[in-house]
Parts: sequence; C-alpha cells; structure tokens
Amino acid sequence: MYQRTSRIAGLVTPRPALRTHTVTRRRPAPTPIPVLKTASRLGERAQTAVDLVFAGALSIVALPVVVCCVLLVRLTSRGPAIYSQTRVGKGGRIFTLYKIRSMYHDCERHSGPKWSTPGDPRITPLGRIYRKLHLDELPQLWNVLRGDMSLIGPRPERPEIVAKLREAVPGYNRRHTVKPGITGFAQIHLPPDTCLRSVKNKLAYDLFYIRNASVTLWASILFATGLKLLGLKKLYQRKPRVPTE
Repeated sequence: MYQRTSRIAGLVTPRPALRTHTVTRRRPAPTPIPVLKTASRLGERAQTAVDLVFAGALSIVALPVVVCCVLLVRLTSRGPAIYSQTRVGKGGRIFTLYKIRSMYHDCERHSGPKWSTPGDPRITPLGRIYRKLHLDELPQLWNVLRGDMSLIGPRPERPEIVAKLREAVPGYNRRHTVKPGITGFAQIHLPPDTCLRSVKNKLAYDLFYIRNASVTLWASILFATGLKLLGLKKLYQRKPRVPTE
C-alpha cells in the first residue's frame, strides 16, 4: 500500500490502493408484461365439451335449413353455395371457415379483402335476408365440431385484415388467446366493424369477455343471441356509441 507524508511532521496518512476490479451497475429488472386472466385448463375442456354437445344438437336442427338455403343460393346466382375463407384462430393459427354465400361469386377479385359496408353492392338480394337472420353463419357449426371455433368468443378475422389491425390497434392480438366464436359479447352489443374506432370498441368487449369468462356470462350471451335473432335485442342491449374515425 502506498503512503504519503503529511505536512505535519511525524504523521503518516495511508493512501488507499487503486481498485483493480470492474464495478458493474445492476440494471433494474424489466417490468413484466401483463398476462390476461383466462380460463383454466379444466374450464377450457368443459367449454369444449359443452360446445360439442350444443353444436351437435344445433347441427341436427339446422341441417334442413342449411339444405334449403343452399338450394336457393344455387337457383338465384352462379357460383358455389357454400364457400370457405381463411381466418385467424386461437394462438394465431390459420383455419378454414365455412359460410353460406351471401355475396356475388368472386366479388373480391379486384377489390381484395375488405369489410362489408351498409348497402354493400356485393351482397345478393337473397344474401341480405341471410345476413339479417344470420343464416349464412350456420355452416360454422362444423367449425365448432372440428375444434377450430367455439360457440362463444371473439369473431375470427381474415389474415390480411389482422395483419393491418395488429399494427394499428394496440393489444389487438390479445383476442387470439381464446378460440374465436360464432357469437360473442361484442357481437350482441355492437354493430359490425366499419372503421378502426369500431374495432377498438369491440376489442374492449372481447377482452372483457376473456377476463371474466364464466358459466353465467356464457349462458347470458347465448340467451341474448337468441333474443337478437328474434329481433328482441332491445330487451338487453344499451344503445352503443356510434363509431367514428
């Protein structure tokens, strides 16, 4: 250890040795990313079992209706009566969704994938009736039986549109933590998507359902869906905020 002599004679003050080791500063631990509270594995299995039972029973009842709808489509417009689209499911997995065709055949050849708007000229006269009564969604019971979808959950969107919404709407990908559904909490309360504001509104409803999923909420959504099909949505629905962008 080095020493130096003080100006006061006889006193020696020690000089500390130079540090030879490197001092590292500890960085604060990163803030954990919040994870949505979802149903347990047992709850997911129970919901899958309920989906299979309900979808199987509804498929038997809906089969004659689907056959009649398919025949009417074939008689009134050219093209296939049932068409398929790719959609984004749980975990971002791509699956094939089936619907009764309500638009003119190959109507997106020039425009590409886009949302349907009020008075959309791509929709056939018969298709407007199907969409009003939601009859075009009946083949999706097959998607439920296949395990691609659930009876209740966020509506699945097309991959081309999802790619844009992930960039434009923060947290949009969180809706893919559960299976998409034929109906859902957002669908019974809000109108179809028309702009980014409407997507954000629906996302809030979807995340509420994911966080608060329960048998009571599931049953209430199913019951409200029946009221909506009968044109009685005023019995449960509050007037939603009109989306603007």
